[in-house]
Amino acid sequence: MGAAFNVFPLILIPVIIYNLNAFVGSALESAQAVRERLLEKVFAVPMASNVQWIVTWGDLLLLISLVLLFIELLKSTSTGASAIFNHALSMLVFIVCLVEFLLHPAFATTVFFLIMVMSLLDVLAGVIVTIVSARRDVDFEKQ
Repeated sequence: MGAAFNVFPLILIPVIIYNLNAFVGSALESAQAVRERLLEKVFAVPMASNVQWIVTWGDLLLLISLVLLFIELLKSTSTGASAIFNHALSMLVFIVCLVEFLLHPAFATTVFFLIMVMSLLDVLAGVIVTIVSARRDVDFEKQ
């Protein structure tokens, strides 16, 4: 079970949630209705400044994405075959996100753009950490 956790890119979870919302919503409604659903209020929190902090569905999805990105960044510090496979799958997730963002009207939102950027940061962080770790593991002798 631990190996499956290390291989699975967690940033895929908010991408799947958004995809379900976008494709099911687009089939039943318009892409504009899907985009507007992200702006619907989930709850409001009264603040000490006498204003309401309004949290939308898009905000919640971004919060979930940030937490999962943090976990992915922690996972990227490991080296090994499962980490390399995780980086490859993360790259695939980013490519799928980029294609969806560019080609499907329901994905042209700031929420999905930020999720896509998080998936790119996951790829970059994983690859950079792996390269730095590999360079440190290899000992070059100066002659």
